[in-house]
Amino acid sequence: MTKHLPNLTLTSDSLPERFIVCGDPKRAKIIADLMDNSSKLAENREYHSYSGSWNGKKVGVVSHGVGSPGAAVCFEELIMGGVQSIIRVGTAGSYQKDVIPGSLVVSTASVSCDGLTKQIVPPGFPAVADRKIVEELTNAASINENGILVTEGMTLTLDAFYTGVLEFPHQLYKKAGVLAVEMENSSLFVIASIKGVKAGSILAIDGYADAELREEYNPHNELVSSAVDAGMKIALNAITEL
Repeated sequence: MTKHLPNLTLTSDSLPERFIVCGDPKRAKIIADLMDNSSKLAENREYHSYSGSWNGKKVGVVSHGVGSPGAAVCFEELIMGGVQSIIRVGTAGSYQKDVIPGSLVVSTASVSCDGLTKQIVPPGFPAVADRKIVEELTNAASINENGILVTEGMTLTLDAFYTGVLEFPHQLYKKAGVLAVEMENSSLFVIASIKGVKAGSILAIDGYADAELREEYNPHNELVSSAVDAGMKIALNAITEL
């Protein structure tokens, strides 16, 4: 039976089983343009969706905006529509000196410092990427054309981008060995786990989150751009192996 997905403004019969997701609608269009026979499916709010093919297999792409609540709506509706595999292509701020701007991180799990997951699962529920997707992302990354550094490990999901009167937990999680911080992975990994689908994430490092290392934040440079481009192709190559 065809399901209507109200926020994505899609129907389940239009969706491929494999989807790439990203925050920026412009990036969704760039990924779609990389694929063969791509076409726009729908556009509503931050959710711009496309379908096409890569390595002979059908793949969809949709943008989800910034932050876990809006992104979670996207992830839930994709899964309602029958999507079985989701890879997030995003950006993150590094916690570790050797995870440099312009490199890539394949997230194996996420520390849930967001509000969304606390409202849908009990405290302590793990936010873990699918093992097969991590494997395929790492395999695809090992042959990336630009020789970009790729690190595999834990990331952290935080809701806030700018500080208020409270300190961010950056130093604590830096000491714990977390590689980088971003804003949506926990919601993706938890939702995928409880709904029984595969999910993973590859992130371009666009600067340092740690105040001791961070200089003026400017993600709009050639190094970061190259990493974002490489991450998109790695994700496409990985998802078509599932």
